[in-house]
This record gives sequence, C-alpha cells and structure tokens, in this order.
Amino acid sequence: MTIHTLEPQAGTLHGTFSREIAPAIEINPGDTVRLRTLEANWAVGDVDPDLLLQGRAGITCFSPRDQERDSGHALTGPVAVRGAQPGMMLAVQINRIVPGTWGWSYPWYGTPYEQKDRIPYMVWRLDARNSIARNHLGHTVAMRPFMGVMGVALDEPGYLSTKPPRPFGGNMDCKELVAGSTLYLPVAVPGALFSTGDGHAAQGDGESSGTAIECPMEMVDLSFDLVENPPIPTLHANTPAGWITFGFDEDLNLAADAAVAAMLRLISAHYNVSHDEALSLAGVAVDLRITQIVNQVKGVHAVLPHGAIR
Repeated sequence: MTIHTLEPQAGTLHGTFSREIAPAIEINPGDTVRLRTLEANWAVGDVDPDLLLQGRAGITCFSPRDQERDSGHALTGPVAVRGAQPGMMLAVQINRIVPGTWGWSYPWYGTPYEQKDRIPYMVWRLDARNSIARNHLGHTVAMRPFMGVMGVALDEPGYLSTKPPRPFGGNMDCKELVAGSTLYLPVAVPGALFSTGDGHAAQGDGESSGTAIECPMEMVDLSFDLVENPPIPTLHANTPAGWITFGFDEDLNLAADAAVAAMLRLISAHYNVSHDEALSLAGVAVDLRITQIVNQVKGVHAVLPHGAIR
C-alpha cells in the first residue's frame, strides 16, 4: 500500500464532474490518498470573520479558474484507480477527516429573495482538537465532519454541475459519511475518476437552511479499493450508524421509494431472504431520513443499524 498526497492547486482543483478532466493522480487499488480541500466557494487561506460577516467581498478565492470547468464546488482530484472499469464498485474508505480553523453558514433556503441581503453570514471558529465549533454570537455545536461532495465521473460528454447528487455520488450532503465509513460508488468510466470537496464541520439531516458549517478541510484520508461483484449495483455505504442506501429525485416521495428499493436488495443479499421478507424486515428495522432538500434533486437515505437484524 502506498500513501499519496494531493494539495488543492492548479492541476488538482476543478468545479465540475467530467470524464474529460485529466487525473490529478493515478493509484493502485489498496492505496491511500491524503488530500486537502478548499471551502466550497474556493476561498483560500484563513478568513477574517469581520469580512465574512459583511459578505464575501474581500475574501481571496483561488485563481485562475476556467469559467466552464470550475463553476461549481471546489473539488480536489480526480483520483484515477488502476483497473477500475464500468460495472465495478469503487470502495472509498474514509479513515480520517480534519477540518480547518474556520467555517460559515448562511440561511438562504426558504428566505424570501428580497430579504437575502439583510441576512448575515454566521462565522464559525473550529476547534478540531475538541471537536467543537463556536460562532461569532457565542453558540457552540459539536462537530461531526464529513465531505458534502464525493463522487466519480459520469460517462457523459461535457462538464456536469456539482450541485445535484446523482447515482454516481456527488453533492449528497449525507451527514453519516463520517470517518469509519466506506462509500461504494458505481464506476462509470475507466479509472473511476474520483473527486471530493464541500467540507462540512456539522450538519443536520436535510440541510434545512441551505448550508451546513461550510469549511475547508486540512486533511481527508481516504483508501481506495475495487469490488467486482457487489451485493447491490447501486450507491450505498457502510457507516458507524449502519448500512445506508440512497435515493435521489426532484420528488421526495420518489427519492424515498428509490432508497427503500435499494435497501430491500441489500437486505435480501445480506440475509438471503426474499423481497417480501426483506420488505417486512425493513418496516421494523430500517429508518428513512431526509438527506438534503436544497440541491435541486432531493435525497433520502435508508439506514439499517448494525445488529438491528440478527
């Protein structure tokens, strides 16, 4: 196993998903990558809280940026994995996530347009040692850092927005994907071309205000492997909270249906039961949670806690 490092710089930063973006690094299955990410809006360095409270004027952002390729969240990558082919699953083991020293939140979702200019940013100082975030008003919350965006390139031409989540990952904003989790992403193109960004120090299910505590990440330690015969062919994860399956759709009901359908396949595979038995077991053991409602496409994740079915 080899440990690689990736810094956010020209050649490793981009703001779209695309099979046309050259890999920043190529690794072998089993290798680990330790990378750093910028805040989602491309801010660099530490940020003066007084400036941020007045808006983003004066905040230094990474440049130069390509208007077409770099229009979305600041992502680090892509990481190409040798041997990854369509039909396989890329297993991304999340070993450690260390936030930077600052973050922000801004309640844009559900706020009337004419009032947006009067709503201040909330600025947070992050204490990674004690896992606490404190805002400029004195409120503190426990940090539970995770990456809002983790995904692979799609087999489609052009540059695709980072905003909506997709069956191949992306802007999922699932707060359960913390250290100790393994995310399974369907591979769509040779090499997989994995990228990540949009660090969150803390977030509630649903991301109901429109943002989490958005922050840069000092270190994201990830190990990569390939799975040729996964138990289910769709996006899923094994997390400290349990097994998770996902559903994404503009209609929250349809997103829930997709998450449940994937969970039934997972239960059937893990416990060797029929679809009807899996459905009955899901009704008494599986939790449905709203992942996020703010990214054009809404998300629902189904959670099967470890040990819930024995």
